[in-house]
Amino acid sequence: YAMLLSLIFLIVLVAAVVGFVFRHEIKTNFESNLNLALRDYNVTADRHSEAVDTIQRTLHCCGVQNYSDWERTEYFTQRGIPQSCCKSQDDCSEEDLKDLSKAKLKVFVDGCFFLVTSTMESKMGVVAGISFGIACFQLVGIILACCLSQYITNNQYEMV
Repeated sequence: YAMLLSLIFLIVLVAAVVGFVFRHEIKTNFESNLNLALRDYNVTADRHSEAVDTIQRTLHCCGVQNYSDWERTEYFTQRGIPQSCCKSQDDCSEEDLKDLSKAKLKVFVDGCFFLVTSTMESKMGVVAGISFGIACFQLVGIILACCLSQYITNNQYEMV
């Protein structure tokens, strides 16, 4: 049991170190995937398009760097900026969303990449604290399992 807990502890430790070391690559990968999701965005509700809509609605953002990122997409040429970028769903017409100068007043202008990464970084303290607490419990479990094993080994002839 102590060996199993030790193995799990080491796996979690390695995952944390790898995540910390490669955090910049993770950001770059996320940005490129968000750009791809915008490029391939459509209204047929595939999972990438739904994810983009959810991020934009939840974080009140639009595009990757800003709302004008939508101008380079095929979706923009057909329908303009998506409804998920609108500040108010009642005040967003399709004509306004096709014109960037009018859309600037009706959509969120901040990009999603910065908001997503800053939100993740602000929550990292909580994640690190919870992970540290779990690691402490694992270490206590490892120590107690070793103590129990030692106790059983020392008293093996007294068992009935």
